[in-house]
Amino acid sequence: MPAYDDAFRGHVADRCAAFSRLVASDTASLKRSAVAITLLETRDGSGIAGFLLTRRARGLRSHGGQWALPGGRCDEGETLVTAVLRELDEEIGLRLDESHVLGLLDDYPTRSGYCITPVVLWAGNNPRLCPNSGEVASLHRIALAEIMQADAVDFVAIPESDRKVIRIRVAGSLIHAPTGAMLYQFRELLAGRTTRVAELDQPVFAWR
Repeated sequence: MPAYDDAFRGHVADRCAAFSRLVASDTASLKRSAVAITLLETRDGSGIAGFLLTRRARGLRSHGGQWALPGGRCDEGETLVTAVLRELDEEIGLRLDESHVLGLLDDYPTRSGYCITPVVLWAGNNPRLCPNSGEVASLHRIALAEIMQADAVDFVAIPESDRKVIRIRVAGSLIHAPTGAMLYQFRELLAGRTTRVAELDQPVFAWR
């Protein structure tokens, strides 16, 4: 079970620095988006490393009620990092700056027309979290140990696609791509493996 300390921060930063991320080549028709894999304690003072996951508000126009990493669409002129920092503030009230960024993972093009880039961030000690109820139904601190379990990830076939659909078990739920794919890649990165995920498909309900 990873400890949330300076040694772990250095470990994650080193893994991210050594990672050669893939940038999607055909993105002209896709909307750019960035999401945060935000590392913090599972609860303040626990010393156990975890990450933030949200349940999207059911009233949202797209993907309402689904599990998601905090983040959203890039505004015109924004970089991926400035976009994700803005979204963290707007969505869950977490104010970080570029010094908290540990690295970026592969782009993930979605069926619904987005190209999503995960940004790995270190939230520091006792971060202030204030979810925006208009966007977030609930906010969860998930222990990294959950996604590191050998049986946390599986792949299924669906008749609508010739690509494998990924599922990752988190907090008693099955989380699919894109969120599941990005968490899977991060899990692999922590284990010292470079695993590509862009070809892992989403379930049909997430295609819209």
